[in-house]
Amino acid sequence: MSTKTATAPHTGAWPVPRAVTGTVLFCCWLAILADGYDIGVIGAVLPALAEDPAWALGPVALGGLASWALVGMLIGALFIGTLSDRLGRKRMLLVSMAIFTLMQLGAALAPTPEIFGLFRFLGGLGMGGVIPVAAALTIEFSAPNRRARNYGIMYSGYSLGIVVSAIVAMALLPNLGWRWVIAVGAFPILLIPVIAKLLPESLESLENRGQHDRASALAAKLGITPYVPADPQHTTPGERIPWHRILQQLFSRKYLRSTILLWIALFGGLLLVYGLNSWLPSIMRAAGYDLGPALAFLLVFSLAAAIGGPLLGMLADRFGAKPILVTFYALGGVACLLMMFPNSMLLNLIFVGISGVGSISTSLVLTAYITDYYPASVRATAAGWALSFARIGAITGPILGGWIAAIAIGVEWNFIAFSLVAILAAIAIALVPKKPSL
Repeated sequence: MSTKTATAPHTGAWPVPRAVTGTVLFCCWLAILADGYDIGVIGAVLPALAEDPAWALGPVALGGLASWALVGMLIGALFIGTLSDRLGRKRMLLVSMAIFTLMQLGAALAPTPEIFGLFRFLGGLGMGGVIPVAAALTIEFSAPNRRARNYGIMYSGYSLGIVVSAIVAMALLPNLGWRWVIAVGAFPILLIPVIAKLLPESLESLENRGQHDRASALAAKLGITPYVPADPQHTTPGERIPWHRILQQLFSRKYLRSTILLWIALFGGLLLVYGLNSWLPSIMRAAGYDLGPALAFLLVFSLAAAIGGPLLGMLADRFGAKPILVTFYALGGVACLLMMFPNSMLLNLIFVGISGVGSISTSLVLTAYITDYYPASVRATAAGWALSFARIGAITGPILGGWIAAIAIGVEWNFIAFSLVAILAAIAIALVPKKPSL
């Protein structure tokens, strides 16, 4: 009886040494840490931008300025995620990092809000590309029963990047101003040579591009034995799966309902993440807190998410991702709603922490769930397209916060609006059907 497989490789078919898994996690964690800083920094400097007399920006303009990077991320996730399945995941991860770190320096030197927005948009192209590629690499090089946990560990770098941005802002804003806080985001360009040396190329990507000999040689070098490659007849050397065939799988009868519901849930999740991340310090300032305590809310929001990510990943591996996602999106929504009441600062910090877990941590587990939900041949593309659609939610979040501030209906409506979005995400996940068999 032949044991030859007729499908693309799946990490459940061959064991990955722990050292290899750890190296991949470390490299992706560094990339996501830098990505998280560049995303978090806009929320950290938004109160200072609002008070900058040279630019004189109102709430709606500030919300729009915060959204420019997210527009770029929409396009970046869409195209770089797809290109990584065709050109190589390692290559596109490095390209993405180079783009967003260099553009941070441009944003720091921008003379006008328009040029600032342009550099943030261009940087967003790289920021959007990092997440789907890092997601696909992490899932590929993790054992099936540890994928959600490892993804949570890797993606904790995102939340820690936001924490670092809040700390840097607290240290530099009073004396050096917002430009220096943003300029710090360019320093991770020094990490690119380190990642280039340590990170292996994706075996799945090599196989799906027909480079079977390279994949087998790399597997031997990494100590992956036994290695079960794809059937040589599945693809031929140099062959690339057309992008339209990849998209056909996402919207086939087998996956259509799941794709729609997962996209809706991630849309809501990213609206929460970027809406709260961009406006939380400003909202808390409007609620009566000074700048220092207001930035402390952003720090706790992100730090709780960094701790919650790996924990939710472990729970998802043990109990299944779906019930964990539904539960914590709902908890995050309730905690966000409770912040509208006149609580003590300690109680609000607790609610902010729960909101961080129920938005950032839960959305990262959802991204891992999406990445693992589809076949290996479309893994990065599936994550990239889902994230691209969800970027519309991410763009909407800061604009929604600015609009609520502009119409002056009360700070509590920010919490009500974000709470409703969290409940919508929980409902969408609850309706996702069981993962189809391959």
